[in-house]
Amino acid sequence: MTHLSEFEHAFVQAASGNKPEKQYKFVIEFGLHCFTKAPNKKKKETLSDFPADLYYSDSRETRIFCFDRHQLSFGLPEIARSVANRQCFHTGKGNFFLIEFVDSNGEKEEYEVYFNVARSGKGLLRLFIESAYVRDDEHEGSQPAKKKINFFVIAHKVQNNQKITAP
Repeated sequence: MTHLSEFEHAFVQAASGNKPEKQYKFVIEFGLHCFTKAPNKKKKETLSDFPADLYYSDSRETRIFCFDRHQLSFGLPEIARSVANRQCFHTGKGNFFLIEFVDSNGEKEEYEVYFNVARSGKGLLRLFIESAYVRDDEHEGSQPAKKKINFFVIAHKVQNNQKITAP
């Protein structure tokens, strides 16, 4: 899992009008939902339906290693580095998401990447990639409404301890 190791990255907001260029320094981290899945409740699966050697745990939960999510996760560091150049959306639940299009057997699929931004120590901000998956039959429910927000608005508001409200 070294490809999902924490790293630092600076995002530069270009000067605009009378506003000078601004740099936001981040530590970027990835959660276990990026490469694991929960048992499918729709299929009445439980953790015990899977081999124990596929269990992956953190301090909060145990999930199942997912080979598909793991394969897709190799693109997450680059997606994180380019988040400022992508369309970001509110989830309505205090975090955000973006959509990357990936090919699966020659078909484009929406790869949903969920993240939050918080203040971190040493003057850094923290970009935490919470989860990433292709919405399919195992991910029932609807995608959150696509209410756009600029990544630099998120960074500015978090850095200045201001509330972010969905439109």
